[in-house]
Amino acid sequence: MGIKLSDHFTYRKLIKFCIPPIIMMVFTSIYSIVDGFFVSNFAGQVSFNAVNLIFPFIMILGGVGFMIGSGGTALIGKTLGQGNREKANQYFTMLIIMTIVVGLVLTIIGVTCARPVAKLLGAEGQTLEECVIYGRIVLAFIICFMLQNVFQVILPLAERQKLGLFFNLAGGITNIILDAVFVGVLHWGIVGAALATGISETIAGVLPVFYFLSKRNTSLLRLVKTKFEFKPMLHACGNGISELFSNISGSIVSIVYNWQLLKYAGANGVSAYGVLMYVQFIFIAIFIGFTIGSSPIISYHYGAENHGELKGLLKKSLSLNSLVGVVMAALAFCLSVPFARIFVGYNPDLLTMTAHAFQIIAINFVIIGVNIFISSFFTALNNGIISAVISVLRTLGFKLLAAILLPIWFGVEGIWWSITFAESMALVISMSFLLLKKQKYHY
Repeated sequence: MGIKLSDHFTYRKLIKFCIPPIIMMVFTSIYSIVDGFFVSNFAGQVSFNAVNLIFPFIMILGGVGFMIGSGGTALIGKTLGQGNREKANQYFTMLIIMTIVVGLVLTIIGVTCARPVAKLLGAEGQTLEECVIYGRIVLAFIICFMLQNVFQVILPLAERQKLGLFFNLAGGITNIILDAVFVGVLHWGIVGAALATGISETIAGVLPVFYFLSKRNTSLLRLVKTKFEFKPMLHACGNGISELFSNISGSIVSIVYNWQLLKYAGANGVSAYGVLMYVQFIFIAIFIGFTIGSSPIISYHYGAENHGELKGLLKKSLSLNSLVGVVMAALAFCLSVPFARIFVGYNPDLLTMTAHAFQIIAINFVIIGVNIFISSFFTALNNGIISAVISVLRTLGFKLLAAILLPIWFGVEGIWWSITFAESMALVISMSFLLLKKQKYHY
């Protein structure tokens, strides 16, 4: 028998349930890094910078899918916990319909606005042209990217987290192979990298639709005929707004960081930051994967009013995230040079700058997992407001403040230290909310 959402979760069972989403997110981050590796090593630094500059815009639009998925998972999980499976299936179907419709609108907006946005982000000359090419190709697949984000969080709720891993592995392996062929062998450059990404997103985003429509689907959820209801969908989007804010905030911060790095460190600074973001994806993916796995469990037991189980899940989750954070910080510090060499080994000065910056940022992993979990914890409790406050302060407010002020006194060192400063301040806010809402949610 597989693990059910209604089970009592020990440490072992919680880890076992969350392992597939964690592997899924780590692998997703790895095949995102593959794009950077092939572009940097086979297309050159100009193309690599172009990808880094336009990437925040792509993530903002794609983040809408994660907002719909995260908020919808909390709503559906609570409904399942209340014992209303029919209504849960209707909500699920509405979410998929809304994702496709919104994705179509965002495709038109993204492709149309790629050039002015790239200019706004500071791209010029050949970098501008490559920004536009990469952005338009990837944004043509934005519906698939959004569906992939939705199903990443929905499949664990359907108790099919291993299937979610399979779909993402299929997309990831496709991306790696196509990157090698399109960029490494055929030398299509940035066009090849964009096509590889889009095709892989299509596989990971569309295959789950066929599963949930098929007769072989034995999960908790399936796509059904239903009338569209705006009120619950607006509630789901409002609850998941923190995840969208995280993407928007992170993208805005990336833009500001690129501006600051151009000012204090030149093109090498932008390249170093690009490498840091790629490598950081792997480490943060572990924390995000854990929240994807644990959030449906939390929503289910919240809906079922199992307060003792909810309290146990919070305690276990905080302990696991703290322990993993310490281990990851040590690994990141020790592996900073090898990671940097993978991307920028061709430039000794850039290699030194990147490795040094990554050693500073490594400290941030000690606490970032706890912040990510607490924000998602409140989303799972259907309290999108608190989740959004934590998320915006962590990913936007504190980081912007630090990224603008610290370089005034410490130069480029201030930019690298600003991330850890922001996470430390966010931890204070996150723990404060946990204490303030303890009585309301009985954890």
